[in-house]
Amino acid sequence: MMEVSSHALHQERVKGIEYCIAGFTNLTQDHLDYHETMDNYLAAKQLILKQLTGPMIVNIDDPCGNKWLDIYDNCKSLGKNANNYNIVSYEDSHNGTLINFKVDGVDYKVETNLRSTFNVYNYLTALAFCNSLGYTVEEIINITESIYPPKGRCEQIKVKDGEAVVDYAHTPDAVEKIVNAFTENKKGRVITIVGCGGDRDPKKRPIMGRIAAEKSDYVVFTSDNPRTEDPQAIMNDILAGVTTSNYEVELDRREAIKKALDMINKDDVVLILGKGHEDYQIIGHDKIHLDDAEEVRKYIEEHK
Repeated sequence: MMEVSSHALHQERVKGIEYCIAGFTNLTQDHLDYHETMDNYLAAKQLILKQLTGPMIVNIDDPCGNKWLDIYDNCKSLGKNANNYNIVSYEDSHNGTLINFKVDGVDYKVETNLRSTFNVYNYLTALAFCNSLGYTVEEIINITESIYPPKGRCEQIKVKDGEAVVDYAHTPDAVEKIVNAFTENKKGRVITIVGCGGDRDPKKRPIMGRIAAEKSDYVVFTSDNPRTEDPQAIMNDILAGVTTSNYEVELDRREAIKKALDMINKDDVVLILGKGHEDYQIIGHDKIHLDDAEEVRKYIEEHK
């Protein structure tokens, strides 16, 4: 099992590999510094079809979903109106998500330890892969309670009377999805820490800034991996899309995390986005140790 990037397909880095199953979850703005247009980006992803021998699992709720169905005969649909893997309903809770779904018209129900809408799609996609390989839906449901998010993917840490959530979201779509996931049933405020990487697609920066400020109660904009770009120049790009005043800027990421955690009142959630599992920050050409989850745990120890 492997994740195959659009770059890998376009540059033929996986040439010669035959895939028995593949999946398409979504297409959102990213990597346009390389692909230049969304059409080129989609075309690069679709190159996998030349190396595919079996079914293509397609999220038809994505606007580009039908573009796969049009060019490949062996597609299995997934989504709210899908024939094969149909999402009937789902209900988010503090600890996970209850999903009602159908597979080829048969009703099923499962409770996962994963939160948010995007993880409903991720879970059903993984289920579709396993099911297509011959495992029954019942077998998959029975081991679901053992599945937990990996480090840095919606990683929840209790802080005071609220919580911090460390996540890898670093595109406009991913930021919007995770902020929405925690605002849908919120009891307190959603405070977001986010920045943008240097030497990467600059077009997404103002979009991410706008989404974070509009969707969150408060935002602390900070540095991600600035690499060889000036962190303040990156920040200026981000703020160009912000039209609200519910934010502050703290370029030092450690300080940004502390500031946001200081703000936590009862039931507040601090979303620390962009770096997820990474335990470093790239400044210039140097890798400096920095782990978002580790910083949260240090804060907890210091404020006992």
